[in-house]
Amino acid sequence: MEANPKQGLSPEQEKAIGDNMTKYEKHYSEEGFWSKIKKYAKQAGEVVVHAGLLLYYALKSPKTPTRAKMQIYGALGYLILPVDLIPDFVLGMGFLDDWGALALAIKSVSEAIDDEVKRQAKEKVDDLFGGTEEDGQPKSTVMSSPAQEVRQP
Repeated sequence: MEANPKQGLSPEQEKAIGDNMTKYEKHYSEEGFWSKIKKYAKQAGEVVVHAGLLLYYALKSPKTPTRAKMQIYGALGYLILPVDLIPDFVLGMGFLDDWGALALAIKSVSEAIDDEVKRQAKEKVDDLFGGTEEDGQPKSTVMSSPAQEVRQP
């Protein structure tokens, strides 16, 4: 059974992730982020990878305020952390909590996600998965699909 990000997290899961986000920022590293993306892109799926890339490129933008960068560090640190609320190896569900953390961060730092950040994320998703929709959103809506092919960067 594939996890669908539109189902979202329960309020309890959302609170657990949100309350603890600052403790995860120490786990963020650029090397760790790219290692996780390369290793788990297919399993995580386009939606999760796209969300991670939006935050990554917002983090790299000189226009992003420090407050927003701290929230992004926490969300990306949570993504990198191998042991989290739902272990990443749980087929079809392992990245649901990661997606929730990324989605919460995107919502709270939306002002930092400008057209340039969206363009960069879209280009990288295209590179990894072979394309996005015209509006820049991933083609698939499920978080993981066994049929997805991931091209290595």
